[in-house]
Parts: sequence; C-alpha cells; structure tokens
Amino acid sequence: MITVTNVSLNFTGQSLFKDVDLKFTAGNCYGIIGANGAGKSTFLRILSGDLEPSTGSVSIKPGVRMSVLKQDHFAFDEFTVLDTVIQGNPRLYQVMQEKDAIYMKEDFSDEDGIRAAELEGEFAEMDGWEAESNVSRLIQGLGLSEDILYMPMASLTAKEKVKVLLAQALFGNPEIVLLDEPTNHLDVRAIEWLEDFLMEYEGTVLVVSHDRHFLNTVCTNIVDVDYGKIKMYVGNYEFWYESSQLFQRLIRDQNKKNAEKIKELQTFIQRFSANKSKSKQATSRRKLLDKLTVEEMPASSRRYPFVGFTMDREPGKEILQVEGLSKTIDGVKVLDNITFRVNKDDKIAFVGENEIANTTLFKIIMGEMEPDEGSYKWGVTITSSYLPLDNSAFFEGSPYNLVEWLGQYTKETTETFMRGFLGRMLFSGDDVYKNVSVLSGGEKVRCMLSRMMLFGSNVLVMDQPTNHLDLESITAVNDGIKEFKGNVLFSSHDHEFIQTVANRIMEISPDGKLTDRLCTYDEYIAR
Repeated sequence: MITVTNVSLNFTGQSLFKDVDLKFTAGNCYGIIGANGAGKSTFLRILSGDLEPSTGSVSIKPGVRMSVLKQDHFAFDEFTVLDTVIQGNPRLYQVMQEKDAIYMKEDFSDEDGIRAAELEGEFAEMDGWEAESNVSRLIQGLGLSEDILYMPMASLTAKEKVKVLLAQALFGNPEIVLLDEPTNHLDVRAIEWLEDFLMEYEGTVLVVSHDRHFLNTVCTNIVDVDYGKIKMYVGNYEFWYESSQLFQRLIRDQNKKNAEKIKELQTFIQRFSANKSKSKQATSRRKLLDKLTVEEMPASSRRYPFVGFTMDREPGKEILQVEGLSKTIDGVKVLDNITFRVNKDDKIAFVGENEIANTTLFKIIMGEMEPDEGSYKWGVTITSSYLPLDNSAFFEGSPYNLVEWLGQYTKETTETFMRGFLGRMLFSGDDVYKNVSVLSGGEKVRCMLSRMMLFGSNVLVMDQPTNHLDLESITAVNDGIKEFKGNVLFSSHDHEFIQTVANRIMEISPDGKLTDRLCTYDEYIAR
C-alpha cells in the first residue's frame, strides 16, 4: 500500500535518518516508536506528502485515499462538527458543496441538471447518503453526544475537538490512516473504542503513540526510529521491547567475552614473543587477536533516566483518613461526601473522566486547597511528596539554573552531587546550567521527579506523572513506582502504568461520588 525507497532526511547538514526501505501493507497496524526528537512525526509527514525527503521516494498505489489526524485544533472553527468530520473525505465534501450550490441556483439550466446527475452518482458511490449516520456513529463511539453534530467547532472544548478530529481521520474508511498521538486527551472508554475500531480495520494504519497498552493491543508491527535508521519488526511493542533488551544483553555479553579473550592473548604475546620456543604460539595468537573485535554498541538515541524512590522511615499503620470531603468549583460539585481510608501498602489509582475531581482531591489532601466540607488526617509517621498536574509555579520566572533549582531541596549542596543526580535524570554537560524556565514539558517533569526523590518520603501523591514524557521515561517512572515500598496515590490515563502499579482503583463520577474497588485495573474494567 505504501512503498518507501531509499528515503533520507537531512536537517542543517545533519542526517535525521537515511537509507530507509520499507513497505506498509493493508490489514496491518504499524506502531512508530523512538526517543523524543528521533523523527517519528517527521517520518509521518514524509509519508503524508507534507514534507519532501532529502533523497528517495514514497509511492502509494493510485486511487488510494490517505487520511491524516490533524493537529491544529482551531483549523475548523468556522465549520460545524458534521462538516468537519465529513471533510475527512475531501472529495465527498467537495461533491456535496458543488451539488448544493447547483440546487441553490435560481436559473437551473440543462447543463446544471446533467452535472447534478453526475454528482449524485458519485455521491451515492461514496456512500454519501449514509454520511451523517456514519459521522454520528463515530462521534458516539468516541463518547460524544450526537447533539453536537450541528454545533460549530469553535464552541467545543479542547478535548471534544480532539475527538472530532480523530473521527475526521477515521471517516469514510480511507485505505491508509496516519495517526500521531491519537490517544492524547482521550478517556479510557474512548481509547477502548479506538482499539476495537483499529483491530477490525482492514486498511493500513500507522500510529505514533506513547501509550504502551495501546501499542500492544493494536499493533501488528513496530517501526523503530533509532540509530539514525528506521527498521521494522513483526509483533507488538512488548515483543519488540523484550527482543531489543535481549539483543542488547547478548551484544554486551559477547563484547565482555571478547575483551577478556583479547586481554588473555595480549598477556601471552607479551610474555613469549621474545621466547624462540614459544614464538610460533605467540604468532598464532597474534593472528587470532587480529580477528577478535570488541563491537561498540550502536549509539542509540534512547536514554532511560533513573527513577527510584527510597523512604527515610517506614510508615506506621495510620496512613491517611478522608472523611466526608465535598468541594464545589465554578458552581459544579466535583467532590460529594468523599470518604476513604488508605491502608499500608496501598497503591491507589484514581481513574475516570473526572480529572478536575482527582486534581481537587489531591490539592486538598496536600494542603493546597480547603474543602467546603469534611476533613482529612495524615498519620503521624507520614511524610509525603506531591507531583502536581500543573508544575508551572515551580519554574516560571525562576532565576535558577538546574543545579541551583535542585539545590533548594537538598542539604547536599556540592555541585558534584547535583551534577551526578541530574545526570541520572538525563541532564548532562552544560544542560545543567540552563535556566529552568526554558525547559520543555518533559524536562520539567523529570526535574519534579528528581525533587521528589530527594525528599525520602513514604507516601507519593502524583497527578498524571507520565504527562509530557517519552516511552523511555514512562518506563523508568513505571518501574520506579512499582518498586517503591511506600504508598502511592496517583491519577493516570496510561493503562499499562495503572495495571502494573495499582492494587486499588478509585473513580470519582461526574456528580462527585466515589467508587472504591480493591482490585487491579483490568479487573475493574471487566466489572
């Protein structure tokens, strides 16, 4: 369906990737992965024709329609939701517009009648009479009401626009679909619907995503953008990850054996090269030594930060007691008589669509907001660290570089300690002297995680900790929290993260009521 031949791309004299030869076929879903900046989205732009490669070509079978998930949430503000989604099939929308314009004419000619008949035939072939019902199905599948079909896009929230643009990309069964981060801002039910839709889809799908569960569920192949190359592997993300880790271990083990053998041969040659009786053996070993090489590991663009939380003291039996918390924000009751008790070893995931409720609850128990009613009480042995959803207050207008910023939160004030700590969080060289106000979203999250690690707390409260992070950092955070021996209260949309960390699930409904289940996330969904 898509053939990529000898594609390379250079930016300012540097090669982003080169010599790419791939074929994407119908009935498969290809997950495109790679570190931030590796070129995943850029590769999608080349495939869509939005960007010309430096060398090579991309060919698509004639007559095949490609649909791309739009990233500009304001591009369709002047249109209704219905018209926006139908524009996912540009030719159908064009036919509809031309047909309507002809019928609006007051002086309808014979030529107009002939043209209208041609357009009606084309309209029927493209399933135009079912367009509105097909749009309605997509919209409702993504969790929106069909009542919004005739509303202007400008009146929708950012999250609603994301869903409409996704519906646009999927409308009319295009043969090829390119999706860049389609699960961003989607709730769990919408993600599940999209997974089901793509698994049944008969066309060719290419998707960039940081959602590991999504990649594992829908992908038949993984396209890895790394080492300045783009390679394709059969299987889902988990299979690729385990295989790549095994490959790296095998190379390291072989290099270690070769290094030991080289050292042994060099020692022998040095001892006996001047000894005539041993000179033949020394010569043969020198030839063997020439054949042995210590292969350098291919320089990967992937970098995994170290995320690990240790407790300065063990928590006692009393962790946190919440009694009858209620809170109204902007006239909406987001928390209604919330009561629960946190037990030792609980790792609680707050899930569902009511993100404002989760954030409000976290702010209240961390002392940043007062409840309208109710109370909460931490145990006397408890020390807590908080990762807020909005961390801008920690960075905006700050005069500090990274070393100085981190120094606020530790008694260890030596630059050697700071640089070592920051290095494990992927800040190296002169990066540590950057002003923190210019950091990217992912860098700021890594700073906040560093701050939390310095505190030695026995309870972590984390509001969407994987936001802005790449797959490598998400994996590191996931592993670090999974290994943490204390309590964790967190919110997340990352299925894999919730399933592997949480032993208790809480969901606050849109009317502020709490559902509390002692189970895994998969068990909660099954219920």
